[in-house]
Amino acid sequence: MKISKNDFFFYSCWLLSLFAVAGCTSSSEKRVVICSKDFTEQVIIAEILARRIEAKTNIKVERELNLGGSLCHQSLTAGKIDLYVEYTGTAYSSILKQKPISDSKKVFDYIKKEYPKQFKAEWIEPLGFNNSFAIIVRGDDAKKLNLQTLSQLGQVAPKLRAGFGPEFKEREDGFPGLAKTYGIKFAEEPKELLLGLLYQALQQKEVDVIAGSTTDGLIQSLGLVVLQDDKNYFPPYEAVPVVRSQILDKYPELRPVIAEFSGKISEQDMRKLNYLVDGKQQDAGKVAQQFLRQKFGDSKPVAPAK
Repeated sequence: MKISKNDFFFYSCWLLSLFAVAGCTSSSEKRVVICSKDFTEQVIIAEILARRIEAKTNIKVERELNLGGSLCHQSLTAGKIDLYVEYTGTAYSSILKQKPISDSKKVFDYIKKEYPKQFKAEWIEPLGFNNSFAIIVRGDDAKKLNLQTLSQLGQVAPKLRAGFGPEFKEREDGFPGLAKTYGIKFAEEPKELLLGLLYQALQQKEVDVIAGSTTDGLIQSLGLVVLQDDKNYFPPYEAVPVVRSQILDKYPELRPVIAEFSGKISEQDMRKLNYLVDGKQQDAGKVAQQFLRQKFGDSKPVAPAK
C-alpha cells in the first residue's frame, strides 16, 4: 500500500506530537522510590510512609520491597531509591563502622551529622519504636517470679533454662556480654535454637527464657513479657526514615509529611502490626492503611504546589 506525501506528513506530525506529550507528562510527574528490607516490619513501614506521602502530596511513590542485607543502603547511595527506614544501631556499627554504644542520643546525633557528609542523605526523626534484642519470658513466670528487669532475672536465672539463636548465643554483644553485665548464670548451658523455633520452645515450656526482638508480633499475642534492660546493655536500634538530600531539595513538601511520624509508632503498635501480617496473614498494605486511619483519620491529597 502506497502512502501519499500528505498522509506521510500527517502521520509524522501526529507521532511527533504524541512523543512530545508523553515526554512532557513523564518529566513533569513527581516520583519517589521507597525501599524496604526483607522482613515484615520493613514492608509495613514502607507501605505506611508510601500511602501517607501519596495521600498528602501529589508525589507518586514506587515500591522496591524485600531487598536483603544492605541493598537498601547501597541503592540509596547509588540514587536508585530515594528513601527507606534504617535502624540506628545498624547504621552506627555496620555502615559507619563505629563500636556499638548504648547511648541512643549520641548514636543518633553522630549518624545525623555523618550521613549528609558521607552519603548525601538525611535522617529525619525516630518513628517511636526501638527494634533491639529483647529477653523474653512467659507472662505467668514473670508474675510468679516478680520479673520485670534483667537485673531481677540475674537473681533467679539458676532456676531457669534459656534458648537462643546461634548469632545471639555467640556474639560478644549478645549473651556473653549480657551474662557479664547482669551476672546471669542459667541452670544449664543455653540451648541453641533456630530463630523460627524460639517462641514455640518457650510456649511449650522447653525453655523459660529466649532472646527475640522488641517488636516481634508474637510477644503480645502469646502474653509474653519483655524484661527491661535496666542497665542499657543493648545498643539502640531506633527506626528512622532516611532520605536522599537531593530528593528533599527537589520535593520540599516531602519532609513535613515524613516528619509527622516522629514518635507516632510505638513498640506496642509495631508488635500489633507485625502480628496482623505474620500471625493473621493480613495484607501489609491493608494493615498499613488501617493504621493510618486510626492515627490520622481519612487523609486527602493536598493541592499541588504552584
